[in-house]
Amino acid sequence: MHKIALTLAALGLATTAAFAQTPTTFADVDTDTSGELSFAELQVVWSDLAQAEFDTADADGSGGLVVGELNSLQPPAVPAPVAPTLDVPTLDAPPDTVPAPQ
Repeated sequence: MHKIALTLAALGLATTAAFAQTPTTFADVDTDTSGELSFAELQVVWSDLAQAEFDTADADGSGGLVVGELNSLQPPAVPAPVAPTLDVPTLDAPPDTVPAPQ
């Protein structure tokens, strides 16, 4: 009986950890349902956010961030493509500009 209880307790803790990693939506963080995220609301989920960063993102000076302002704080999820350099041949380059193999 003790083994069953310990197993269930371990499963419960593992499940809680898995739920803690689920993405949080804007509406979840906007606890006062104002349509903007205050610095205090953001601090709950983003503890290393500095007041200066928040103030810079608050473009309209309303004291809260709307979705667009919040997105300005976050780097893009996909990195920008790296521009090709001139000395690297591309597939669409004319054959006479591609260096011969050595």
